[in-house]
Amino acid sequence: MITVPFVVILIARFYTVMISGKNEKALKQKGGKEFGGINTLILISCHFLYYGACITEGLSKGSWGRDLISWAGLLIYAFSILVIYYLIYKLSYIWTIKLIIAPKHIHVINRSFLFKYFRHPGYYLGDILELTGAGMIFHAWYVMAIGLPIYLIPLITRIIQEERIMKFIFDDYR
Repeated sequence: MITVPFVVILIARFYTVMISGKNEKALKQKGGKEFGGINTLILISCHFLYYGACITEGLSKGSWGRDLISWAGLLIYAFSILVIYYLIYKLSYIWTIKLIIAPKHIHVINRSFLFKYFRHPGYYLGDILELTGAGMIFHAWYVMAIGLPIYLIPLITRIIQEERIMKFIFDDYR
């Protein structure tokens, strides 16, 4: 059954929230500034609502976790969480769920392969794949058809905010 691996990966995902909280606090103590707070609340709310809707749709159908679609979804889900942990490793103390920009003297702009070719890998390879995998695990086709486009609204808003702020603060950001 798929339940145990899903729960283990979900716990790993919740641990990233704790890492973010620690980093957020440290960044603010070092002079980091938070931007787009309302959009962050909307994004986090959409994330939790999406999970809840996937689980609800999956349990109501009773068909999740027993086929290749669910297992493929679990692999996508696991990959997305691995990407998030890789980003935490690469970005270290500046990785947060909130949009907090560190002061110039401590902020390092990452120009590695992932950031060069995906620009925002945490959003594209992390969040979007995470939600797609969760939808597949639970056979939540209605949630994916309706919920993902809704989720993209605050996500795209976040990406636009981040781009504008980074270009404004850092001369070498391109």
